[in-house]
Amino acid sequence: MLAAMPQPPSAASRDEPVMRERGDACPGALRLHAADDGLLARVRIPGGLLTVEQATVLGLAADRFGDGHLELTSRGNVQLRGLTEDCGAGLAKLLTAAGLLPAPTHERVRNIVATPVSGLFDDGRPDVTPWVGELDRLLCASTRAAALSGRFLFALDDGRGDVAALDPDVTALALPAGRALIRLGAAEGALEVAAADAPRAALLAAEYFLDTADSAGTRAWRVAELPDRHGLRADELGRRLAAAGIDATPVSDVRWPYAPPPRPWGTGAGDLTPLCVLPPLGRIDSGQWKLLVQVASRGRGGLRITPWRTVILPMASTRRPINGADRIESAGLVIRADDPWQSVTACTGRPGCAKSLADVRADARAVVAGSTGALPVHWSGCERRCGHPRGTAWVDLVATGDAYALSVHGRDPVPADREGLAAALKAARDSGDGESGDNVGTTSTSTSPPQ
Repeated sequence: MLAAMPQPPSAASRDEPVMRERGDACPGALRLHAADDGLLARVRIPGGLLTVEQATVLGLAADRFGDGHLELTSRGNVQLRGLTEDCGAGLAKLLTAAGLLPAPTHERVRNIVATPVSGLFDDGRPDVTPWVGELDRLLCASTRAAALSGRFLFALDDGRGDVAALDPDVTALALPAGRALIRLGAAEGALEVAAADAPRAALLAAEYFLDTADSAGTRAWRVAELPDRHGLRADELGRRLAAAGIDATPVSDVRWPYAPPPRPWGTGAGDLTPLCVLPPLGRIDSGQWKLLVQVASRGRGGLRITPWRTVILPMASTRRPINGADRIESAGLVIRADDPWQSVTACTGRPGCAKSLADVRADARAVVAGSTGALPVHWSGCERRCGHPRGTAWVDLVATGDAYALSVHGRDPVPADREGLAAALKAARDSGDGESGDNVGTTSTSTSPPQ
């Protein structure tokens, strides 16, 4: 059914079954998180899809209530930092008016990632972006779904295998001829359904997880946390789908495809072209953000936030005097695949996080030009490794105080002091033995624009 593709190496071992002793404290736009630099709001952007009007409001919120910056997360969401204690009501009113908070009771469970280039190129793949709105509508209408944790993740993949590799709890993978696969966690098999039924089947799969988690009594947040004896079963999901009027066919062994994340690009054919923009370390100031919104508004379509902390403008004008690509690059944003910031990510670090042992962003900037390599790298201020990559091999840098522990996708860490950090990091990034996310199991569809 699907072409055989090598699987990408896992970014981290799957969670062992756990007993949760307290509720999920994942931040949202209404439940703000207290950080060292002020309150933090996380605004869910299902599928990363933003209209120009919604993007404008996010920039306004960053200036009016926060520190004037927006942070892109590893689930294609947007964070606002440095918020004041009295901003809650004003922020909620602003976001609600823009359609960014359609259901306050469900705002933290709207965790949906989708193939960010779906429908942009004439590559013969189905366009899954309509699934995003449908699944979001069903989620917000489901009283049961409000019990999902803020960590539960849906992935809507157009068949190339990019977001399906992000350890989602429920995956809907598009197939040719109007069909789709529904996968539970990391199961080898799946259920085949009509593509039109995929969003409703994904919701039913999530509700099945909630029922199972209640039976297990562990207060699990994610599918991988369920004890083995309470694992989700394809036949039981099939029964639930049938009861809901959805025909489902079991597929016992699926060769799941894999595609690497889209690299930044700023060139294409014609006066209107898609652009993929990388803000270094996923942080963008409101001026840069307003520029992206302006360029998007003079082309066609809105903006798409990807789980790899890039922003895709589906159609941007490259006509003079607008020439969006030139203006974006001049503003300090990356649109070249060979830029040193490509595949470099970091957690918040000092001074924003009290748990961090280093200002990881400053350390990353100090060595970025001299530490390029094939593998992605993630800088972490502590052992929690917040925001680390998924679906690919990567170099792990964890602050230890006056130095870092450096390891390559699962190998034993070695100490690296700041004096020789650039050279050590470059050697590690070049030691992946061809296992980087740029060449593992790639599909035939390019993640750069057609020339």
